[in-house]
Amino acid sequence: MVTDTLLEAELRELAGSVPDPELPVLTLAELGVLRDVQVEGPGRVTVRLTPTYTGCPAIEAMSADIERVLHDHGVPEVSVVTVLAPAWSTDDISAEGRRKLAEFGIAPPRAHRADGGPVPLTLSVRCPHCGSTDTELLSRFSSTACKALRRCVACREPFDHFKEL
Repeated sequence: MVTDTLLEAELRELAGSVPDPELPVLTLAELGVLRDVQVEGPGRVTVRLTPTYTGCPAIEAMSADIERVLHDHGVPEVSVVTVLAPAWSTDDISAEGRRKLAEFGIAPPRAHRADGGPVPLTLSVRCPHCGSTDTELLSRFSSTACKALRRCVACREPFDHFKEL
């Protein structure tokens, strides 16, 4: 197992604190797209990011924001590399990220079991406003391709649901 140096840990924290451009309530670390930060040499850092899906338009903004934050921290040469394998999954969203999504009014994706055991079948999506599971799908796509638009039948409020991947 490779461990970070103190500098790499500090730079990972800085890069991970960058807000997601499409969901600014989440950081890149909470979203789970930040894969690695390595110091390659004096003043040279490589950051590896995995987009939420191939072709995600936000990856360019994420990369630019990470470069800016690390440049501001005194790193002159920052390389942000897109890594497609292993693919990102909604399982990569941290517990804090899921909590923030719900608090922001977006139904978080359902979590899978960490132990690899059977996944309980849940067909309902809980309304982030009132908690009802009586919701209906309005559109398979919402403001971004990774979210669906739903409405709660109980409180009649529309909301986004972060789709499970």
